[in-house]
Amino acid sequence: MKILITGVAGFIGFHTTKLLCETDNQVVGIDNLNNYYDVLLKQARLKHLEQLSNFHFIKLDIANNVEIQKLFETQKFDYVIHFAAQAGVRFSLENPHAYVNSNLTGFLNILECCRNHPIQHLVFASSSSVYGLNETIPFSEDQNVDHPVSFYGATKKSNEVMAHSYSHLFNIPITGLRYFTVYGPWGRPDMSPFIFADSILKEKPIKVFNYGNHQRDFTYIDDVVKGTIKALQCIPSSDLEWSALTPKPNSSRAPYKIYNIGNSQPVELLYYIECLEKFLGKKAIKEMLPLQPGDVEHTFADSSSLMKATGYNPNTPIEKGVELFAKWFLNYYYS
Repeated sequence: MKILITGVAGFIGFHTTKLLCETDNQVVGIDNLNNYYDVLLKQARLKHLEQLSNFHFIKLDIANNVEIQKLFETQKFDYVIHFAAQAGVRFSLENPHAYVNSNLTGFLNILECCRNHPIQHLVFASSSSVYGLNETIPFSEDQNVDHPVSFYGATKKSNEVMAHSYSHLFNIPITGLRYFTVYGPWGRPDMSPFIFADSILKEKPIKVFNYGNHQRDFTYIDDVVKGTIKALQCIPSSDLEWSALTPKPNSSRAPYKIYNIGNSQPVELLYYIECLEKFLGKKAIKEMLPLQPGDVEHTFADSSSLMKATGYNPNTPIEKGVELFAKWFLNYYYS
């Protein structure tokens, strides 16, 4: 298969590309290498990927419609996995235009390319952030997601709606994956595992929001990648039982599907910090703070739909995942 992966220098993009190349697929990866977080880390990920003979990297911004169209015209992709996006909940409070440019305009460009240069399947990254004010636990794809509490979450909800319209109008098979707190080696520096580990080792206070009462459905990167590839291979078709009178939010008469992709085992934030302390060999200095704007208190994925459709089976316990992350972190930054 010839696969385009956008956001290839990102955390999930890097790991997904690596596994796809190792299983004899041809991957073209694009990324704009912006400075939202450490560009050197992105370049280090790319350095690993560029050692693979069936990988080709092109520096490209998905918001550049002319260049994206040229890419699709010349490459003739079979599949597209779209990870490229402006990430981060709190960053969206101060920089909303960055999210419009990447998450809305950029995604529209990808959809237009898939319309004009037919592919077999588009898989795109949504987020657990779409659940917003929802308080029904666990989060299920059947639940309403009309009340996001961050602009980042709003753009991801918008992606789902945009994708459905293109799937309906142009018969494009599209799957959206709502990722739940992905962590592991080569992770993002703006996420709590990275921030906590860095502060613990430097003996700086870590900011524990909501006074530590958060629960997060931490999902290890290897489980996420396997689930993503299984979803790529599971091309959606029209749901013949779908009815406008009792509509199912995660399917349609169009070849369109939405899945949660999480570990389905929420972990108390304070226990997660304990695990980090254990494997880093240092105690954390905790600064207990109230809930921040844009944050949700709990995430808990009901991933049964993806499991049923693809055989997705996350099996990395939090203790093992944190140990592997801590080993990588110490080796990458302190060896």
